[in-house]
Amino acid sequence: MKMLEGKTIAVIGGSGNLGSALAGRWKDAGLNVIIGSRSGTPNAQAAAEADIVVVTVPYAAQADTLADIAPHVVGKIVVDTTVPLMPPKVMRVQLPAEGCAALRAQACLGEGVTTISAFHNVAAHKLATGNKVDCDVLVFGDDKNARQVGIALAEAAGLRGLHAGALANSAAAEALTSVLIFLNKTYQADGAGVVITGALAGHD
Repeated sequence: MKMLEGKTIAVIGGSGNLGSALAGRWKDAGLNVIIGSRSGTPNAQAAAEADIVVVTVPYAAQADTLADIAPHVVGKIVVDTTVPLMPPKVMRVQLPAEGCAALRAQACLGEGVTTISAFHNVAAHKLATGNKVDCDVLVFGDDKNARQVGIALAEAAGLRGLHAGALANSAAAEALTSVLIFLNKTYQADGAGVVITGALAGHD
């Protein structure tokens, strides 16, 4: 949390389910949050005013949204939460040509922007309740210090964030989302998530 003190966080797509749930949790944690959406502060303005930008838009809107904010996020950390779900076959893994949505985000944003990815496997409706959510957040990125910011954001939302390696590794979590959707339907689960077992040094 300390590294987030005095920082402004823009949640792009903040009126959507995941964005609004995360924004609410971060506000409850005392963080300064701006909601970027069509019905609120324009995305580009929200991104310009923020220190950290979290993108929570559907895959179909990812490229256009990133193009809109790209000029305003140079020198900043952008947390991409995008999962490449392609209706109607959302229970089938369909990764993009770039390898994963996170690498696609990095390509869209260009040099000078530090892209990390996180929050792929946590159910938005569970976050929205404000109750404890038994789910880990895997944080991917090529810059360890930037990943630590993602972990701090997860912890501020009441979740356990874990370093999960390079940005390319985001493909694993993105693909797993389709598997979780399948599990939810098959076993009538209420927002199945991921918990990493075993003792992890540095975590309770």
